Amino acid sequence: CAGQDIMDAKRVSQKLDIEHKILYYQKKFKKDVIDNFVKSYIEGETPIPCVQCNQTVKFRDLYEYAKNLNADALVTGHYVKSIQSNGVSEMYRAKDNDKDQSYFLFSTTQDQLNYLRFPLGNLTKNETRNIAKKLNLNVANKADSQDICFVPNGDYASVIKKFKPESFRRGNIVDLNGSIIGTHEGIINFTIGQRKGIKIADKIPLYVININSKKNEIVVGPQSALGVDKIRLKNMNHLCKKLEDYNETLRVKVRSTGKLLKAKVKVINEVVEVSLEKKEMGISPGQACVFYSTNSIGDKVLGGGWIDNSR
Repeated sequence: CAGQDIMDAKRVSQKLDIEHKILYYQKKFKKDVIDNFVKSYIEGETPIPCVQCNQTVKFRDLYEYAKNLNADALVTGHYVKSIQSNGVSEMYRAKDNDKDQSYFLFSTTQDQLNYLRFPLGNLTKNETRNIAKKLNLNVANKADSQDICFVPNGDYASVIKKFKPESFRRGNIVDLNGSIIGTHEGIINFTIGQRKGIKIADKIPLYVININSKKNEIVVGPQSALGVDKIRLKNMNHLCKKLEDYNETLRVKVRSTGKLLKAKVKVINEVVEVSLEKKEMGISPGQACVFYSTNSIGDKVLGGGWIDNSR
């Protein structure tokens, strides 16, 4: 977090008479979040550092700190609901779907979920701001954070260049038949589904269909080639006993801003394969696939995994 965010938190704490402490996790953040972000891009993936941050610095390190304090709970400002059922907490999408952050919390464990509290899950952002205004808090009208906190102005390439300048290697751009049709200045400048920046004239618009890090190669083709209906996942986190039991009500999210998609799942020897009812465009390795089951309460999070490859 930037210095301004620390000062804002300090002022709020003073206003509400809450003790304020600063925990120095820069080295852990660099190792677990930034380094993973850089490595993932170099390998041709599209990473989600916010998930890595929740998984490590927040719900590992901060969780452990709270436990050592003998705190009753760890309370966060994530927009997600936690509902108790038979003494066990279950995660649901937030009331405000536009602000829902359940996609970024799929890797939360059951023990962590039982200890966590999410008081904003039943509020809209406007309701949250109105509460802050009534309390005369200096952050009531603070702008929403849009970018990744360590990526200035969304320029992720500059971050990678800072830590791994050698990763900017020229390579070939090929069509779906493997024919060389151009060159690029580094695969980290591309993500699957990208159209701008390919700089190759063709009869039809070209999109990035695949990124081959081993060959340092970008594969391009028509938009129709982006359609995917099968996804394989790795490093699964389960918040339910058996995913297949939910196939009739199963929905998945394959990007943070995406909609819920009807799907079915097979688990064979711990390999999870997701079959989408309809093809989806631009699914990329390194992103997450998060499982939901829709019931009378809402959309319950069943867990999720990292997209390994798709076809």
